[in-house]
Amino acid sequence: MTDTNQTSPQRAPLDAQRAIDFARSELFERTFKEGMGLVEETAAYLDGPGRASSKRLSRAAALAYAGESMRLTTRLMQVASWLLVQRAVRDGEIQLAEASSEKYRLISREPQPTSSFAGSDELPEALKSLIIRGGAIYERVRRLDETMYEGGEEPANVVSNQMALLHQAFAR
Repeated sequence: MTDTNQTSPQRAPLDAQRAIDFARSELFERTFKEGMGLVEETAAYLDGPGRASSKRLSRAAALAYAGESMRLTTRLMQVASWLLVQRAVRDGEIQLAEASSEKYRLISREPQPTSSFAGSDELPEALKSLIIRGGAIYERVRRLDETMYEGGEEPANVVSNQMALLHQAFAR
C-alpha cells in the first residue's frame, strides 16, 4: 500500500481547493448533465434503432459497428464513472484523496480511432454522431481530470522562454 500523502515524481501536488471548487461549479453541472445524457442517449440508440440498423449492414460494416459501439460504450462508462466520483466528492461521500487515486482517474490515453477502416463508411450516421460526441466529452473530461489531479499548471509561455534563451545566448 502506498502512502497517499507522498507525491510521486510523475504527479504534481493535488490542488484540493481547485478540485472541490470544480465539483461545485456550474461547469461541472453542465458536464455532468451532458455526459449522463449522452450515456442514456447512446444506450437507447444501441438498444433500439441501432440494433435494427446493424442487422442491415454488410459483414465488414457489422464488425465495425460492433467494435465502435463497444469502444463508445467503454469510453462513456469511464466518463460516467469519473463524473459520479466527482459528484461523490462534492457531496462528501468520498474524500478527495480517494478520488485522486489512480483507480478513479480517467487514465486511458488511447488515440482516437482512424476514420478509415473496413466498413466504417457504412456505419449509420446516428452512430457516427454518437462516436464524435462521445469522443468530445471524453476528451473534455480527460482534460479536466488532468487539470484537477495532475497539478494543472499554466502552460509555459513558449515565446517568452525562447526570447529569454536568445537573450541569454547573445548577451555576452
